[in-house]
Amino acid sequence: MADFLRVEDLQVYQKLCQLHIEVCNLARAWPTEERFELASQIPRSSNSAPANLAEKHSDRHVRNKIEGINRARGEALETVHHLYIACLKDYLDSPTYEQYRNRYHECVRMLNGLERTLECQLPACDQRFPHPEPQTLNPEP
Repeated sequence: MADFLRVEDLQVYQKLCQLHIEVCNLARAWPTEERFELASQIPRSSNSAPANLAEKHSDRHVRNKIEGINRARGEALETVHHLYIACLKDYLDSPTYEQYRNRYHECVRMLNGLERTLECQLPACDQRFPHPEPQTLNPEP
């Protein structure tokens, strides 16, 4: 039995995979003239977010895991951009766009938390988000 968490067990990975499936279904309904543009780009970016997370998840080097998280975050936000453009082109309505935007931003927050957790495994001098030194109470003599 493995003594590490499988990527499939990460909630953020599960959410990103589900979003990818839903976004692909959305894009299929868009006009055929978008086949090589927006309807082609959005499935790639939405799939790339969980794929980058999966690619680096089992890496033995913490910095590489963090790199995968950063790339996943970037791809998730690129997908939000594509959804926004689709909304501007009236391929989806504003409430639908906002729903997907909110779900992607929830994933971004989860990725941020995962990154901060991994940062704690690095030496303090290498941490991007250093933790403040715990304050000690000095009783007065």
